[in-house]
Amino acid sequence: MTAPVFVVDAVPDGGTFLLDGPEGRHAVSVKRLRAGEELVLTDGHGGWAECTVVAAEGKDQLTVSVDVRHDEPAPAPRITVVQALPKGDRGELAVEIMTETGVDAIVPWSASRCITQWKGDRGLKALGKWRATAREAGKQSRRTRFPEVAELMTTKQVAALLADAEFAAVLHEDRDHPSATLATAAFPAEGEIVLVVGPEGGVAPEELAAFEEAGAKPYRLGPSVLRTSTAGTAAAALVLGRTGRWS
Repeated sequence: MTAPVFVVDAVPDGGTFLLDGPEGRHAVSVKRLRAGEELVLTDGHGGWAECTVVAAEGKDQLTVSVDVRHDEPAPAPRITVVQALPKGDRGELAVEIMTETGVDAIVPWSASRCITQWKGDRGLKALGKWRATAREAGKQSRRTRFPEVAELMTTKQVAALLADAEFAAVLHEDRDHPSATLATAAFPAEGEIVLVVGPEGGVAPEELAAFEEAGAKPYRLGPSVLRTSTAGTAAAALVLGRTGRWS
């Protein structure tokens, strides 16, 4: 089994390091790490270090020796998923699974057909939950570069994001719309790939038109219709395999 991952503000270059606070408590009281066991420290931005436990103290302090420090380069191509706000806690589920799969960035989108809307303090709380979920899922899946969770975007802002992408796709389930299958698309080796996932009610015609004007094309994943909370994961997995990032 791979070594557990713990998040720190800055990854040390060597010597010994004291892991304390919530991460230290998790290491000592939950994982029950002891002298001689291995762990990974990461800043979540690609910096990480292989470490060995020297000693555990109390309930929340772990002294480790920093054996080897690494800097993981940013992956290419970069994969961003624009996720329309799902109902209930399915947004956090989507973030969790996309993080485990390997998505690089997640953009919450307030689509016109979204039942859920982020406004005021409720919106800030929901965004905080998405970011906390990405962080915890990044640790759980042993990632050292966690996905960025952007601020909530409007349709106009998403269109601007699509215009700057090397490849942009809108996952579209309308069988009457002349869309191609994502599995047959030609993906770039560099730059950014942006995948747009609509809400349960689908992408509105005016939104689809705005995205197409920005350079995004509609694509189907397959013959079945996936829920908004799972479509991004399925599309990202396909792209990760096709671009060689899963090789």
